[in-house]
Amino acid sequence: MINVHGLGYSFGSESVLHDVTFSVAPGELMGIIGPSGAGKTTLLRLLLGEISARQGSISGDNVASLRVGYVPQLDAGERSFPITVEEMVLTGCAASSRRVPWFSRDERTRADLTLQRLDIAHLGHKRLNQLSGGQFQRALIGRALMAQPQLLLLDEPTSGIDLQTRQQVLDLITRLSTEDLTVILTTHDLNWVAAHLPRIICLNRTITADGTPREVLTREVVRRTYGADMDVIVHNGRPVVVDAISGEVNR
Repeated sequence: MINVHGLGYSFGSESVLHDVTFSVAPGELMGIIGPSGAGKTTLLRLLLGEISARQGSISGDNVASLRVGYVPQLDAGERSFPITVEEMVLTGCAASSRRVPWFSRDERTRADLTLQRLDIAHLGHKRLNQLSGGQFQRALIGRALMAQPQLLLLDEPTSGIDLQTRQQVLDLITRLSTEDLTVILTTHDLNWVAAHLPRIICLNRTITADGTPREVLTREVVRRTYGADMDVIVHNGRPVVVDAISGEVNR
C-alpha cells in the first residue's frame, strides 16, 4: 500500500526525521514507538499529506488517491466544543458532503451505523464534555471512519486513559484492522500496547528497529531508541520492558 523511502523532515535547521524507510501492506496493523520528540507525530503528518518531506519519497499503488483517516491525540479543549457525539462523528464526512448547512439522510444513517460499530450508539446524543476518556477516543475514531478510509492513522490513542479502557481501545483497533482497514498507530507505551501488536517500528528520528515484538523489544534496541538502560524479560511469551535492576534477569 505504501512505500516510504529515505524520508526526512526538518523544522528550520533542526532535523526531526532522517533516512526513514519502510513499507506497509494492505490490512496491516503496525505500531510506531519511541520517546517524546522522536518524530512519531511528524511521520503521521507526512503520511497524511499535511506536510511535505524535505528528503525522500512516499509512494505506492494509487497512493495519491488513498483515503486516509486520522485520529489525533486527545485534546481536552476539543471536548469543550458544544456538540453531541453524533454531530462530531458527522463532521468526518464534511469534506465530501453537499455544500448545504445540513447532512443528508444517508450521511446520518452512516453515522448511526458507525456509532453502532464502535459500541457507542447509546452515546449519540451526549455532549462531548459528558464522555469519559475512552468514550471520547471512540468518538474520535468514529469521526475518522466517516471518511471511509483505507488507511487509519492514530496518534497516541491510549494516552491519558485508564488501563482497562486502554485495553478496550486496543481491542477495538485490532478488530478494525481485520475489517479491510490498514492501521498505523503511534505510542510511547511499550508494554500495554506495543507488545501486543504484530509489527513494531522503533523510531528516534530514524528507524532503530522494525519487526515483531520479540524481534525488536530487546535491551539493545530499547537503549538505542530511548537512550536508557532497561531490562527486557519474557512473561507468558511476551517481552516486557522494566527498569534496569542489578543481578541476572531472563532476557
